[in-house]
Amino acid sequence: MYSQIDSNKKKTWLLIFLFSIIIIALGWAFGEYSDIGSAGIVIAVMFATAMNLTGYFWGDRVALAAAGSKQITKDVNPRLYRAIENLAITCGMQTPKVYIINDTSPNAFATGRDPKHASIAVTTGLLEIMNDNELEGVLAHEMSHVKNYDIRVMTIVVVLVGIVLLLSDWLMRSFFWGGRDNNNRNAGALIIVGLILAILSPIFAQLIKLAISRSREYLADASGAMLTRYPEGLASALEKIALHDRPLKRANHATAHLFIANPFDPHVTKKFEHLFSTHPPIEERIARLRR
Repeated sequence: MYSQIDSNKKKTWLLIFLFSIIIIALGWAFGEYSDIGSAGIVIAVMFATAMNLTGYFWGDRVALAAAGSKQITKDVNPRLYRAIENLAITCGMQTPKVYIINDTSPNAFATGRDPKHASIAVTTGLLEIMNDNELEGVLAHEMSHVKNYDIRVMTIVVVLVGIVLLLSDWLMRSFFWGGRDNNNRNAGALIIVGLILAILSPIFAQLIKLAISRSREYLADASGAMLTRYPEGLASALEKIALHDRPLKRANHATAHLFIANPFDPHVTKKFEHLFSTHPPIEERIARLRR
């Protein structure tokens, strides 16, 4: 477990570095295309620095706001708050901030940059259909994300993937609607390089997000089962989530990887869809827990 935590911390900095390279490459392409030269790289470096800091320190706020989460105290929902509090005591951690999402879709996610700055959000739909053992299983899964420092990597991805998608779209539009001198013999080559960067950047960002989410879901399932000593609780909860199969009203591609189940399609059944889902097949997760 400690080696996994250390690995996650290292991957956070690697992730920031990779996204910074992508943003700087996009800045270079735009600078060359728009005749501002190296100024494009300078702007991109400043922008990448600002976005990395935003992702690190305020990415959780972005994720919580995007999901429509509202923070609660113990008196608002004692059942949920005490369940999280008890698990935090078991883990020897500070109790995360507790949020509720007013949505009938059964789902939950954890976010933050470390266990001292963590939050757990749960939908009203999840609270309604889960018994205490199942709710504890879901919350133990999310607490494992917190303890393993998964939340830091996954929260930073929310901001950085979103920024790369926006910049790529902006760059594509500038190529098609921009005003560069067509007589410049380098224009064609620059447009080709820029288009390749603009097309591949969001694909690369999406692949990173998928890899991060899928590998960590299996680990959090196992860690959560070890925490409660009752794998059936989470297995049964996942079965109910798959059975209800309701998409989240405020589902967002930038935050989809944070949730315990795919917020767009919790029970992904088609093999082709598995390739692009932020989560591993829910049946496989249930089978692993029961084994």
